[in-house]
Amino acid sequence: MKEFFDIIDNLFNNKIVQSLCIIIVNYILYVIVAHFLDSKNGKFKILKSGKGKTYIKMVKSIIRYTLIIITFIVILQINGINVTSMLAGVGIASVIIGFAIQDLLKDIIKGIDILSDQYFQVGDVIKYQDFEGRVISIGLKCTKVENVRTFNIVSISNRNIEQVEVVSNLINIDIPIPYELKVIKAEETIKDILDEISKIKGVDKCEYRGIQELSDSSINYNIKVYCKPILKVQMTRDALRCIIVELEKHNINIPYK
Repeated sequence: MKEFFDIIDNLFNNKIVQSLCIIIVNYILYVIVAHFLDSKNGKFKILKSGKGKTYIKMVKSIIRYTLIIITFIVILQINGINVTSMLAGVGIASVIIGFAIQDLLKDIIKGIDILSDQYFQVGDVIKYQDFEGRVISIGLKCTKVENVRTFNIVSISNRNIEQVEVVSNLINIDIPIPYELKVIKAEETIKDILDEISKIKGVDKCEYRGIQELSDSSINYNIKVYCKPILKVQMTRDALRCIIVELEKHNINIPYK
């Protein structure tokens, strides 16, 4: 029996085992806290909004990184490394490390800015470079976006926030109609187009805004369609189809060069 307790004692005095225990305990702690936050997400109305979901994801991200840092420090202490002395003696190395992690620090600072200044929140549709996507999570380091066309998940570093645009609920469409058609007749046709577009499920409203441009081969009439940003791709397709169908009904050919 004594040998058994000696084995147990030696096992728990083993630094590798102690390090693994610390990792497991902190991981379990994170899972419990994350589950608690997710469970509260559906109970409070304020947390069901895009802003609420954004805060929940940010808090989870902060907790995760904090636990990782704490775990790392504790493991160093367990293995006989004096963290205080190590930090005090870093010297020039701290400068090198500072340069190495400056992008990470920028991401963290910008991540906090996203929340405090409300650039966007979870559920918003944003435009970044050549694609548009729905924000699915905002972390301390990056923002994850689902491309509205391909449904691919893209991670955007938070430091690139200045390059991001929040997509509005407006679709701007120009309808080219030949010069030969009288303006009154053209506007009557556009009214029929608007009536058909208004019937599309997901369209909030649409309106005629007037003549946009006198181009080389056509008069371009402008209409605006309003819908949820996440629906804009499909709504654009449906609206263009309505335009073509109505122009065909009125025997109007779309000009081309």
